[in-house]
Amino acid sequence: MFEQLTNRLDEIFHNLRRRGKLSEKDVDSAMREIRLALLDADVHYGVVREFVARVKDRAVGQEVSKALNPGQQVVKIVHEELIATLGEPEPLIQSPTSPLVILLAGLQGSGKTTAAGKLGRLLKKRGEQVLLVAADPYRPAAVDQLQILGKELSIPVLSDLSLQPAQLAQKALLEADKAGSTVIILDTAGRSQIDQSLMDELGSIQDTAHPHEILLVVDAMVGQEAVNIAQGFSDAVPITGLIMSKMDGDARGGSAISIRSVTGVPIKFLGTGEKLDALESFDPSRLASRILGMGDVIGLIERAEESIDLETAQKQTERLLSGEFTLEDFSNQISQVLKMGPIGKILGMLPGEFGKMSQSIDPREAEKRVMATQAIIYSMTPAERQNPKILNASRRKRIAAGSGTQVYDVNQLVKQYRDAKRMFKDLKKSGLKNLPRFS
Repeated sequence: MFEQLTNRLDEIFHNLRRRGKLSEKDVDSAMREIRLALLDADVHYGVVREFVARVKDRAVGQEVSKALNPGQQVVKIVHEELIATLGEPEPLIQSPTSPLVILLAGLQGSGKTTAAGKLGRLLKKRGEQVLLVAADPYRPAAVDQLQILGKELSIPVLSDLSLQPAQLAQKALLEADKAGSTVIILDTAGRSQIDQSLMDELGSIQDTAHPHEILLVVDAMVGQEAVNIAQGFSDAVPITGLIMSKMDGDARGGSAISIRSVTGVPIKFLGTGEKLDALESFDPSRLASRILGMGDVIGLIERAEESIDLETAQKQTERLLSGEFTLEDFSNQISQVLKMGPIGKILGMLPGEFGKMSQSIDPREAEKRVMATQAIIYSMTPAERQNPKILNASRRKRIAAGSGTQVYDVNQLVKQYRDAKRMFKDLKKSGLKNLPRFS
């Protein structure tokens, strides 16, 4: 989402870093470019004005003039002020008495039902007993969609089309008490902030269920209109937090930067993809780092910890460094990496030049290449995977036909495998065999 903004800021900072000293004219020029970049990214003009003023005040002072690297210091200031603009991270409210009641609201098509499933999965992984409630009797198949998600996640779903949403919320409280549920997530109907009858219904659900959290699901792709949507809902019910959905889309992303400053409502979660695991707690520091092209190494580590079997990873590392690396191991490593998410997204979380690779690589093409590699390995016999030296011309032709690829592709994979094996042998000879182990 922030690709265009990241590229423009990177160009501005590159020019600043090249200068040994920064004059006030240099700072003014950089601030003008930053202002244009933020406005072009759909950041609210009032937020841009205040942000640039704060950065400039610090950038023309002693903080920068006495720095060993003035350009780097300006980048540091921008990073700190961007974090301040995004606001402090605020976790979910802790309920003093069980269960915690979370009401999801938002416009039609904002992704509330999917967000309900993602949030349910996240809280279940934290050890909570979750109950999903289908309180949207208007949208066709809304109840069915939530039930499908609940079945996939092994989370119970309460629905009853004979009841009004407020009555269903009351029933949910009783059901949660019987079942020992610790969290209730109410998926309400999509509505417009000017639809008074539906807003009244939302207020009625609030009066009945007394939710601890009222989370507004906002489509990040609507741009600055997201700010108006949040303000409209805040006038009707006390919104406690935001879920920014579709943060993986091709919009410019300015709403995520603006919304906290303008509305005062904290962002609590970011929806970063279509899959049910694509929901992450909002961390201003990490988002600011992504925007400035610094990557999100912490997020990458969290993905790895969640997706990769550490015991398997340790065994594979030992095999790599011992020279027992086979195509079977190569396939297992690819499978482990794919569990972390799309390749483009993983690259985008890496800092520096690695992160920029995600912008030059077509994610779909990268996924196709990886799947083709897997298909080639799966088309081999166990003996061929263990000992690629036996792959003569006829075997390679058979493998290409079985995997839907060309002999050239098979040859390239074997070459990559040999290069990787040679590299690890060189690492071992250079004394790096005692690399830190997984804990």
